[in-house]
Amino acid sequence: MHWQRRTTLMIGIAALLVVLAGGSAWAAGLVPFANRDTAVHGTAYDANTVAPDFKLEAAGNKPVSLSDYHGDVVLLYFGYTYCPDICPTTLATLARAREALGSKANKVQVIMITVDPQRDTPDRLNAYVQKFDPSFIGLSGSLDQIKQVAAGYGIYFQAQKPNADGGYAVDHTAGVIAIDGQGKQRILESYGTTSEQFTSDIKTLLR
Repeated sequence: MHWQRRTTLMIGIAALLVVLAGGSAWAAGLVPFANRDTAVHGTAYDANTVAPDFKLEAAGNKPVSLSDYHGDVVLLYFGYTYCPDICPTTLATLARAREALGSKANKVQVIMITVDPQRDTPDRLNAYVQKFDPSFIGLSGSLDQIKQVAAGYGIYFQAQKPNADGGYAVDHTAGVIAIDGQGKQRILESYGTTSEQFTSDIKTLLR
C-alpha cells in the first residue's frame, strides 16, 4: 500500500540522519550502554577504545595535544565558527553543563577542532569559543592535519560549494566525544543532548 511505502521511506531517512549526527557509531566501535553497568545518556564506546592523540594549533601559535589534558575529562567537538546553528547550540549547551559542575568543572576541558581551517585561524577560533566559556579551547591546523584527526575519531566533514558571495557551509558530524582521564573514548553524545544530560554523564566519568 502507498502509506506503507511512505512509512518505510520516512524510517529510512530518519535512520540516515541519526548516523550522520552520531558519526558512524557502530564503525567507531560503539556498543549500546544498556549492556553496561552504569547508564548514561550517550552511546558508549568499547571500554578499550583509546582516544587517538593529536597535536594542533591554539591561539598565539601554541601547540596543543590531547595528552596535555591527561587526568581530565575532555569533551571533543568538531565544528566551525561560521556554523549558523548546530555549533553555537552545542557549545552553549556544553557551557551550561560545565557551569553546573561547580568545583568539578576544573577537571573538564572542552576542545573544539575546526572543520573549516581555511577560514578558522587559531585566533579566530579562540575568540569564538571563549564567548561561550573562557576555558574552552579552539584548535586549527592544515586541512590534511584536520582530516587525519577527524578520521581517527570517525568524524565526517565536507565543505559545500561556495555561493555567489564566496560563503559556504560545512557538513559535519554533530556529536561530542567524551574522553576520560585515562585517555579512553567513553561516550558519544549525539546532537540534542541536554546540558543536564551532559552534566550527569560527565559526573559518571569523573567518578
